[in-house]
Amino acid sequence: MSYWLANPPAAPTTGESLTRLRRANAGTGTAPFDYSSVSAAAIRTGCEASIARCDELLAEIAGVEGERTFENTLLPLDEIHDVLGIAGGHYGFLSQVSPQDDVRETAFEYEQRLDQYASAIGFHEGVYEAVSAFAATAAARALKGEQARLLQFTLRDYRRNGFERSAEDRARVQELKQRLIALGIEFRRNIDEYEDALLLTREQLAGLPDSYIDGLQREETDGEARYRVSLDYPEFHPFMEAAEDGELRRQLFVKSYNKAAETNVALLEEAIAVRDEIATTLGYDSWAAYTLEVKMALEPGAVLDFLAGLERQVRVKAEADTAQLTASKVEHTGDPEARLEIWDWRYYQQRVLREQYEVDAFAVAEYFPLEPTLRGLFDVYQRLVGVRFTPIAEARAWHPDVRLFSIEDASGAEDGRLIGYFYMDLHPRPDKFGHAAAFTLRPGHELPGGEYQAPMSAIVANFTKPTPDTPSLLRHSEVQTLFHEFGHILHQVMTRARFVRFSGTSVERDFVEAPSQMLEHWTWDPKVLAGFTSHVESGEPLPAALVERMVAAKNVGSGLHYLRQLYFARLDMAYHREGREKDTDALAEELHPINGFPFTPDTHFQAGFGHLFGYDAGYYGYLWSQVFGDDMYTRFEDEDADEAVVGADYRRMILERGGVVDGGDMLREFLGRDPTPAAFLRDIGLEA
Repeated sequence: MSYWLANPPAAPTTGESLTRLRRANAGTGTAPFDYSSVSAAAIRTGCEASIARCDELLAEIAGVEGERTFENTLLPLDEIHDVLGIAGGHYGFLSQVSPQDDVRETAFEYEQRLDQYASAIGFHEGVYEAVSAFAATAAARALKGEQARLLQFTLRDYRRNGFERSAEDRARVQELKQRLIALGIEFRRNIDEYEDALLLTREQLAGLPDSYIDGLQREETDGEARYRVSLDYPEFHPFMEAAEDGELRRQLFVKSYNKAAETNVALLEEAIAVRDEIATTLGYDSWAAYTLEVKMALEPGAVLDFLAGLERQVRVKAEADTAQLTASKVEHTGDPEARLEIWDWRYYQQRVLREQYEVDAFAVAEYFPLEPTLRGLFDVYQRLVGVRFTPIAEARAWHPDVRLFSIEDASGAEDGRLIGYFYMDLHPRPDKFGHAAAFTLRPGHELPGGEYQAPMSAIVANFTKPTPDTPSLLRHSEVQTLFHEFGHILHQVMTRARFVRFSGTSVERDFVEAPSQMLEHWTWDPKVLAGFTSHVESGEPLPAALVERMVAAKNVGSGLHYLRQLYFARLDMAYHREGREKDTDALAEELHPINGFPFTPDTHFQAGFGHLFGYDAGYYGYLWSQVFGDDMYTRFEDEDADEAVVGADYRRMILERGGVVDGGDMLREFLGRDPTPAAFLRDIGLEA
């Protein structure tokens, strides 16, 4: 989704002034939104009003008579992005989370309409002429800092939409970009709404704890009670890690690798062709070349070199992992010829952890009940960046499970200043967004008069929901996910960028994960864990000896994990290299040996790979930015470091800046040197 943000006032009347529109918009900048009252009709009314406002602002920009200025050209253009973001965050976002079918359907319709409207603005001839006219003035040439960057990026956007090419080319690019938006929304929706599962007897769930089994849905099949193991993360991953029946693990794996295949393979292949036509029409060799132009990597060769170099180093560790896990399977099955399969590695990884390190994922989860874990997360982040999180009793959210918090400054002279808000929607339900992510619901930016619009975001995840008899217990990997995604919340809400264009996580796509990946390190810190872990029955903290064993076992299977990530990244790049027609199944099979496992016939993993929309030719960014995130953490692990000082630098140099400065420049300033991969390689069990 291109624009996720806040609350539009009533539709403007013809001739309403730009000043009045700004004043109306400024009134939405401090309070959270009442999601509980949003109906399908309200979505239509709110989104149509926002589009009408934008039409008025576009007319104002194009119709200026007299001198062109930053205030009458670029400032209202940035405000348009705010208006669309506000509509997307209040209304389009509900397509991902609303439990009401009609609300979700209408939000889905307007999510697409808002994105397509926003895309069309980039092809508006009158606005382009207005920006070009301003760019030719002495005032434009004299701009500094964030204003100069906004002009530079706006002109770059127009060039990348074809404004230096023929009108025919430009019209074709616009048509293709509109189609690409529709394909992306449909592709992601098919994944979120896809349902499949195994229906098993209790005996077939051998290896899984009662707390897991009791949380499964039950169905009657041929007069016998069966337990439904779905593809949802809280059910899928524990099953793959602990179910003793290897054939059932294979069956669930195959179901997962065929998620939405009947619809999404064709959609993906059309999207790849559309992307290639956009790129070549604009004079680029490939979609990868087009999209990487505005990322840290800059061009495909740099990405492929990075991935190839990392694969050479990781493969040594992966081969050792395979030998270790295969030995465990041989011992377990008694078959000296046993071969480790792709649906086995998580199971035998957990077996090695239990038997060689005395680390049981389900036993560890008993120390991470959701509520104490949230308190621990809040304590770490409040201390780190100098803020307070305060629950708001009346959340007025889209579902009763959702919680709302305000963030206030707790540092220095600004103590008590409202910074923003965040929602927490943490449990699965039918037709909800199926992964874990942070959504910007309202962007921070400077309002007329110098006030700052309070940002608003939501963390959406799918952790096991508590029952009257069973609390929500997080596996340690889920704790890492929670810390990571909440890092994105901080990045979105702590922003102090003047303009929407650079607000929050509006940074290079291959840098955006780094500030959050850095924060995962706190989930391995013994002092941090001792401060908030609480056994579900005894209340005791995670024992120091167990933490030591967890840290010692941290890189069991890490080579296989990173080969898997390299496969995803390489496949993504292969889909977006030169050439319009791609057989995505053939490429998935061709590159599959990178995983270290044979290809599983009749599977279509790419159909459920949601990152192929949004991270297209960019999935490498997870690995690329992890190198930076791990390097950033070295400032905190320095024994001589003052955490408060380093945390203040992290807030000021990274979080508050948003996209005002290039990612590489922010990194060098924060580190005081050029970044290196040494910390990353060490952290995954390799030597630099």
